[in-house]
Amino acid sequence: MSLTVSLLVLLFISGVVAQDGWGVDYKDKSICALKGSTVTMRCTYTYPSGQFVQKAFWTKQWGRGSESADLLDDPDYRGRVQYLGDKQHDCTLRLRNVRETDQSIYYFRFLTDQSQGNYEGAGGVNLSVTDLQVEVPERVIEGDEVTLTCKTSFSLSDRPTFTWYRNGHPLSSSTDQLHLQLVSREDADRYRCAVLGLRSPEVTLNVRYGPKSVSVSISPSGEIVEGRSVTLTCSSDANPPVEYNWIKGTSSVGKGETYTMMEISSVDSGEYKCRSSNEHGEKLSEALTLNVLYPPKSVSVSISPSGETAEGSSVNLTCSSDANPPVQNYTWFKEGGSSPVGSGHSYRAPQRGSYYCEAQNEHGSQKSAAVTVKGVWNSALYAVIGVTAGCGCLSIIIAVFCVRRKRRGSSADDKNQTQNVDPNAKDDTNTALDPVSRTSDDVYNTLATVHSSPSDDLYSALDPQSRSPEYGTLATVRNKH
Repeated sequence: MSLTVSLLVLLFISGVVAQDGWGVDYKDKSICALKGSTVTMRCTYTYPSGQFVQKAFWTKQWGRGSESADLLDDPDYRGRVQYLGDKQHDCTLRLRNVRETDQSIYYFRFLTDQSQGNYEGAGGVNLSVTDLQVEVPERVIEGDEVTLTCKTSFSLSDRPTFTWYRNGHPLSSSTDQLHLQLVSREDADRYRCAVLGLRSPEVTLNVRYGPKSVSVSISPSGEIVEGRSVTLTCSSDANPPVEYNWIKGTSSVGKGETYTMMEISSVDSGEYKCRSSNEHGEKLSEALTLNVLYPPKSVSVSISPSGETAEGSSVNLTCSSDANPPVQNYTWFKEGGSSPVGSGHSYRAPQRGSYYCEAQNEHGSQKSAAVTVKGVWNSALYAVIGVTAGCGCLSIIIAVFCVRRKRRGSSADDKNQTQNVDPNAKDDTNTALDPVSRTSDDVYNTLATVHSSPSDDLYSALDPQSRSPEYGTLATVRNKH
């Protein structure tokens, strides 16, 4: 047994030096292959004449004789390895779709019809496998000059031609480096290189830059009515990601990509902007104007002129309110009535009383508080009615006293037309009209006698415009039974 092993070792050694006609000649002692490529291991072999080769194969196992595993039978190589040689002198092998696990030393072995015709070529072929890689700088900022390099773990022989691809489209560069001048965010694409028909994996150029294209959107879109929920969303283009701050006018009101206002009100109307910022800069969005619509509020009525007014003078009532959109309809009512008495922003009150207005737009309505229009007669009348009964007859004595009204800018003639009552009369008007404190002579000295028929209207008798001047401003009406 030991003799057989020694003989085999001797045969292996003799194969190396090709003694006695035995030998294997590997054309390429070392091969560097790209991952995914096809490798051809060329070789020739010799043996003594008079012998015939029965089996020829490649293996990764050295020194195990006939027990060496044939690559053709290895599941890891099935379908990828092909023996191109013959059983005479050519021992070329082809390996397709080279993998990183294929990196190893490969040996050629053949067997002849002789009992001692088992021979394996020493040294073998050393296969190294590498992958193409695109090397990019770790940190690229917009405006930098950048160089991309196509690299392998070893130097490729014969200075092959490189091809560069950007997003799958070939570029003009034919060397192992690709130069980009003043990179921008548009250069942040996918790159790969290729050599000898093999392509590297794609890499993405990561270009860092400050915020751009900052904008604000609103949801829901369309009209914004008071009481609803509204969300503002800020978006921008930046690398790395940004922080968002919300600004209304000149005040900061929130942070984050979105800003939500629950039950929005009229005070939320205004211009909103968002500030987008990262380590490379910041930028403000254009202003978004938020216009909140709401029904009338703070409805009120003003009077012109204010205070008491003389009978027959005009009194203007004006209705005002806060609403968006502005009030479309103003309706006037007199307190105690159910039907409108007027419309429009202003209303001229024809008589004394309490009035209010109702303001309305498309989102609702509101009523004002009532205001009272006060007035006095041109000649204020005070009456003291004495009622006496006796002997089957009823006498009503009405004493009417006219209080003289001062008129601004009145002429001397107007003053002369005003009759004086009694020069000795007291200044107190109520006392002058009190029948208890006045004697019958006092009363009759200050009253003109007016005879009226039973059909005369009492109020007509008291109306200074319906009476002729000779009756003066004071009258006593005697009504006989």
